Amino acid sequence: MGQQGYGSTLDYQLELFQNKIAQKQQGTTPEHHLIFVVHPHVYTYGKSAEENNMLATPAMLKAMGAEVFHIERGGDITYHGPGQLVAYPIFDLEQLQLGVKAFVEGIETAIIHTLKEFEIKSEIIPDRIGVWIDKGLPQERKIAAIGIKCSRYVSMHGLALNVNTDLQMFRNIVPCGIPDKDVSSMEREKGRQIDMEIVKNVLGKQFASIFGLKLIQ
Repeated sequence: MGQQGYGSTLDYQLELFQNKIAQKQQGTTPEHHLIFVVHPHVYTYGKSAEENNMLATPAMLKAMGAEVFHIERGGDITYHGPGQLVAYPIFDLEQLQLGVKAFVEGIETAIIHTLKEFEIKSEIIPDRIGVWIDKGLPQERKIAAIGIKCSRYVSMHGLALNVNTDLQMFRNIVPCGIPDKDVSSMEREKGRQIDMEIVKNVLGKQFASIFGLKLIQ
């Protein structure tokens, strides 16, 4: 979708999400959708978000042109913005024969395999959803966040991978409610700008491979 505001993208997700649920109720098999998008500055609160994890005042947010949304995904507060690749898989997990835990693990694996293509070693940390670099070391840092909602085995929301993201924007929050951990980006890890289109194509192929799907543009 290129660069799109968070609100209009959320409306589009909801339309696809509700259509899929309606199709399942009518006994039809819905298609899966994978949305790629880059958002302008926005902070989103998940269902378990703590208000204290927002460090910026309303005046500061207004000055930087950042929107704020309270949404129904899991997790705490996170940031989306230019240079960050956001992917929203709106999948019928029942059709894929997947539970929510296995679905999240599949998303994590897709991100890890994508980063490996760029010679960035990343891992998961038990009980911490997302993808991390230098697990277990003092410089442990998060490079991708995941937060989903699932109803009647249909998923929405998804993942945010920091490609060329301005990491200063994370200083306005306690990212994902974890105060003592840093965030990183592909640009920071490689010391150069990364081509967003290449990342998107690699991540799309990883989704297709891991979930046994065929990509149709």
